[in-house]
Amino acid sequence: MRHFIAPLMTVIAMLTAGCTDRTVAPADDSVLLLEQACYPYAVRSGDHYYYTMQVRTADTVAIWQTDDLSRLATARRRNVWTHADSAGMQHFWSPELHRIGGRWYLYFEADDGNTDDHQLYVMECEGQDPMKDPFVMRGPIMTNPEWNFGLHPTILQLPAEGGLYLLWSGWPTRRAETETQCIYIARMDNPWTTGSERVMISQPEYEWERQWINPDGNRSAYPIFVNENPEAYLSPDGQHVVVCYSASGIWTAYTSLGMLTAPATADLLDPASWHKSEEPVVSPDSLTGVSVSNISLVTTADGERTLMLYEARSRIATGSEVRQVRMRPIEWSPGGEPQF
Repeated sequence: MRHFIAPLMTVIAMLTAGCTDRTVAPADDSVLLLEQACYPYAVRSGDHYYYTMQVRTADTVAIWQTDDLSRLATARRRNVWTHADSAGMQHFWSPELHRIGGRWYLYFEADDGNTDDHQLYVMECEGQDPMKDPFVMRGPIMTNPEWNFGLHPTILQLPAEGGLYLLWSGWPTRRAETETQCIYIARMDNPWTTGSERVMISQPEYEWERQWINPDGNRSAYPIFVNENPEAYLSPDGQHVVVCYSASGIWTAYTSLGMLTAPATADLLDPASWHKSEEPVVSPDSLTGVSVSNISLVTTADGERTLMLYEARSRIATGSEVRQVRMRPIEWSPGGEPQF
């Protein structure tokens, strides 16, 4: 697995020299938004940004509203779903708020206490204001008839008749002595119902996607190979679909950011439509130990800039894990790919 030591000035020098390698270490021109936070997601509607994340206790699904993402720490908060509402549901992970067909939908994952029974859930807001109007549970989303397991749901909306798609991370079969998390896509009949069979568009195949043992020997109980937390975007020119995802175990020092691309006019349910980067687009910084995962891209109100929110993970001298939510601007290449 490759590691890169790339301070910001070095990256700038490489780019101005015409370097074509898109894989760089996390840049240092970021803004710290939240300490000890994870799985950020932001969406803009009008003058407001709406933000979700996995709360540390994983017992609440919440929404934050702000006009300035740099002031996220003081944003207005609403708790939408808690254990008291859920009739035994637990482990509320990686929520996302999406605007679909003039309504708000809140996607997240949960289980019955056994994480092997994880399912994808969606709630619908019955009004226009997700900070005050009621949400109703639309229930779990059936991702495959044999076994409804899934992690990290997200939505891709294509304009006009392009369609609505669900992407998530799941297992090909229920785990036994090994575990492999893959990226799946399915067409949606509506925001809570899949209308096609699931299709695998990425599985851990490269060395940088299959790291499960830390440098100090700390490891999971058995091999776990990971592609997870997909986030899907349409390029600013509308010509390309980009899916960024996290690769290798989140508990390791090797978590990296991978990327899939496809023409927006292609059959997205055909695995052959997708191109997978052979190298990570962002690798861990071998000097600082910082890794980047779980990103969210959102445009500014003027439509001129794209902001990337991301989880920056590192370990301090005591061995404790630090998970920060940070933000920095990014650019798009002429070919329709985000430049990290």
